[in-house]
Amino acid sequence: MSVIQKIRDKYAVVIVVVICVAIVSFLLQDAFFGRNSLTRRSTSVGKVNGESLEYADYQRRITDFENNYRQRMGGNANLSEEDRQSIREKVWNDFLSEEILKGQYDKLGIAVTDPEVVDQFTGKNPNPIVVQQFGRNGQLNTAEMVKIISQGNTNPNIREALHQMQAQIREYQTQQKYVTLVRQGIYYPKWLAKQQQEDNSQSATVSYVNVPYASISDSAVKVTDAELQRYINDHSKLFQVEESRKIEYVSFDAIPSATDTAAALHQLLSLKQELDTVSAKDIAGFINRNSDSKFYDGFISKSEAKMPMRDSIVDLPVGGVFGPYYDNHLISFAKMVERKTMADSVKVRHILIAANPQEGVTDSIAKGRADSILAAIKGGASFSDMVAKFSDDQGSKQTNGEYDLTPSSQFVPEFKDFAFSGSKGEYKVVKTQFGYHVMQIMDQKNIGSAIKVAYLAKPVEASKETNNTAYSAASDFASKTRSSAAFQKNIQEGKLVKKIADNVRPMDFVIPGLGASRELVRWAYDAKKGDVSTVFTMDDKYVVAVLTSVREEGTAPLEDVRQLVESEVKKQKKADQIIAKLGTPASLDAAAKASSQPVLKAEGVSFATPFIPALGFEPRVAGASFNKNWGTKAVSAPIEGNAGVYVIKVDAYQPSAQPAQDIAQMQAAYEQSVISMLNSQMSSILKKLSDVKDTRGKHF
Repeated sequence: MSVIQKIRDKYAVVIVVVICVAIVSFLLQDAFFGRNSLTRRSTSVGKVNGESLEYADYQRRITDFENNYRQRMGGNANLSEEDRQSIREKVWNDFLSEEILKGQYDKLGIAVTDPEVVDQFTGKNPNPIVVQQFGRNGQLNTAEMVKIISQGNTNPNIREALHQMQAQIREYQTQQKYVTLVRQGIYYPKWLAKQQQEDNSQSATVSYVNVPYASISDSAVKVTDAELQRYINDHSKLFQVEESRKIEYVSFDAIPSATDTAAALHQLLSLKQELDTVSAKDIAGFINRNSDSKFYDGFISKSEAKMPMRDSIVDLPVGGVFGPYYDNHLISFAKMVERKTMADSVKVRHILIAANPQEGVTDSIAKGRADSILAAIKGGASFSDMVAKFSDDQGSKQTNGEYDLTPSSQFVPEFKDFAFSGSKGEYKVVKTQFGYHVMQIMDQKNIGSAIKVAYLAKPVEASKETNNTAYSAASDFASKTRSSAAFQKNIQEGKLVKKIADNVRPMDFVIPGLGASRELVRWAYDAKKGDVSTVFTMDDKYVVAVLTSVREEGTAPLEDVRQLVESEVKKQKKADQIIAKLGTPASLDAAAKASSQPVLKAEGVSFATPFIPALGFEPRVAGASFNKNWGTKAVSAPIEGNAGVYVIKVDAYQPSAQPAQDIAQMQAAYEQSVISMLNSQMSSILKKLSDVKDTRGKHF
């Protein structure tokens, strides 16, 4: 018997036990520490109808959106914190729309087949996405489309782009089917239109007695919290709020002192002598080394100049210096570098031939193609046709390659230099970082003086001592402030300015007046009502806050809507008192005598218009004027209106001055108004009907 067989026989049971223990240990480890760990922090930033958005996917979408935004703005746009916050919300709402609509499509069985997608390329009515990509002047260029699609067989980049386009078209068509289906459910019955026509066919002249609510003072009407809460409960739909927080805060600003300003000015003056003597050739390097305002090596027209102290700067002689002056938080000197005569706006058109070695288009080949195209154009070929056939600038194909430029437009220097230095009608092949441009200057307007200015600027910043003073004041306030009551007391005693930030949402990164303040927002959602914060550092200020209100999603608490609710409940109580006083008047004179109010008259009262010229917005009075139970014979019961209680009597009805509307037109107008409302509100309505859980605030 072999050694291995002996081990098997002797230790078989032990091995089985060890294996079982190992498996159990592995499962327990996986449960508590691995991918399925019950204690692992969730990576989901939110859900809609059970579909989750993972943190990594959310961040990727944000990054993609930011990159696309920068490309649209010229490739180097700086995003403010407000921009980033807006992008985060846009990405989140796009995810909600995607998943909500996907659920609607699945529920209704809406789908787009492959033949339908093909028809969007080849059918009589091509998809707008296809026309935008392969069209010119709103018309599909079939030859161009076929050419590019055929290239997709060998070019993986083109093939991937076409696959993305197909996905976009499928989504577009699916949404169009859904929207069309919903729209087809909008119908205004003919019988209802006829009833509306009849209701609008006459107007009324009405005599009335109005007892204003203001005739009873607010102090004479007592309300209890129970009555106010009952009103909220009975009208809960009017008081729905989203989750938010309210904080009160004081800020201790590290404002630069006179000493700080003097230090900045001293530093600037030490460079002033060199600024006076530096040549135009060396000015860019000098400014970029020493100034907080980097050198802009371009011209702006005098009419376009909008800098501070404009009048003093634009008329400087070449080499002249103006300053020092304040420009926001900077102390600056301005030096006139150069002047020239140029247009303040130019229209050009171009054809871009991009060098792309991966596709076999080397720099020399791109240059040769551009030269050939220019020769063809000079020989009589249509510039527009050449744009449609050859230009690699997809963004300008719809405009025949045309651009309108000003001296400050964000274009590559070589492109702008030719546009502004060339002559109207001139052609040229211009090389830039994007390739070779076959350009023509179509027009140059308002030729006049243009200037190039250099700015030597230094910020006036709070010194370390100034910062320490502000921080010490904030710390001292925080140490003495342990409660909401102490917060209010210490503000009053210190004669400090209290500020309020209301409706702070879980994903807010910016609080108006404070700027970037994510840490403060996170504190507000971790704290309890009445808690006082420690000192928060925010740019040039130090902040201490107290959490004064916690609003959960749902019906607003009484304390947040007390003023509004109290006004409505008091108005109801006043109405009850007035109605009890009026009783059931037999005539307007009786109502006038009981209320000590005069009998007045209103003309042109219409059932279709709740606004009555003599009374304002009083829909109940307008409706009661056409109550057939009262007609022109009986006086009405007391009517609880917006401004008071009314008793009315119709003196006469007369035909409406407006001609009767056509029934079909009434139906069409109503249906179109509902469709317009649907277009703007469908997304928010579907969101309200969905189960949305936004947990992004826990991850940021």
